[in-house]
Amino acid sequence: MFNDKSVLITGGTGSFGHKYTETLLSRYKPKRLIIYSRDELKQFEMQQRFNAPCMRFFIGDVRDKERLTRAMQDVDFVIHAAAMKQVPAAEYNPTECIKTNIDGAENVINSAIDNGIEKVIALSTDKAANPINLYGATKLASDKLFVAANNMVGANKPRFSVVRYGNVVGSRGSVVPYFRSLIENGTDHIPVTHQDMTRFWITLQQGVDFVLKNFERMLGGEIFVPKIPSIRITDLAKAMAPDIPIKIVGIRPGEKLHEMMCPGDMAFHTFEFKDHFVIAPAIKFFQRSNDFTSNALNEKGKSVDEIFEYVSNSNPHFLSVDEISAFNEEARK
Repeated sequence: MFNDKSVLITGGTGSFGHKYTETLLSRYKPKRLIIYSRDELKQFEMQQRFNAPCMRFFIGDVRDKERLTRAMQDVDFVIHAAAMKQVPAAEYNPTECIKTNIDGAENVINSAIDNGIEKVIALSTDKAANPINLYGATKLASDKLFVAANNMVGANKPRFSVVRYGNVVGSRGSVVPYFRSLIENGTDHIPVTHQDMTRFWITLQQGVDFVLKNFERMLGGEIFVPKIPSIRITDLAKAMAPDIPIKIVGIRPGEKLHEMMCPGDMAFHTFEFKDHFVIAPAIKFFQRSNDFTSNALNEKGKSVDEIFEYVSNSNPHFLSVDEISAFNEEARK
């Protein structure tokens, strides 16, 4: 569906943007692939790796609606990946996080509407489900904005949906490269914030593939959640550094002990499909169907139990230490 189409990625110089670009160029022949971000150095470095004739690089910030509107001219699909993501940074710089994650989301929505974009998918995070930190709260607000945007356009374009998943193995700023750096520099211990901490685990390629598939599935208004395994952070430390002792250092500001992607309060709106869950909108759409038990590919879902939650510590699928090692190695390819 991306052949001869124009695609724009906000925050496109990040880990997701690199893998998405690599995947899109290898599988499809897009008319244009536009990387929209505010960091000129990262854009320059990305241009050295990707120089296909369809590539376009726009310097711009999602806080700047006028620039966004110009960048989206004649675009078919938008992926909104730009965000301020570091939890401690958001806790200490709350207004900056709000400007990027909430005001920026509103700008993406309005620019997409003004340009008649066909479909928009916003990337979310497990931290948006029952948030306890500012980053999660801003992403929850962003999710709500993208869902409600479907009512703003009624039966017209664009369609807006959200993709939510957990920790991406090896992404910039995540725990795997942090542990790897410590190991390479000869650390005498691996710092773990809590001995019982768990996380969902997904590779960057799996995340990209999930987003691509959901452009085909989406009706507009859903939050898509993949079925993925969990890990114990202590097992991750053992997998990466079996001979280095673990030191418990305490939970950081705004950090959760376990990750949640489908909160129990939304169980009445959650549907289970073969390889994913869909959280349907709690609001009613007035000019279109509110039935999300099947999708645009005619895949069928079923209601979950009324006490259902999708949380990393109660996930039935946990990776062993050996499986984590294999999983991490696959993620580096």
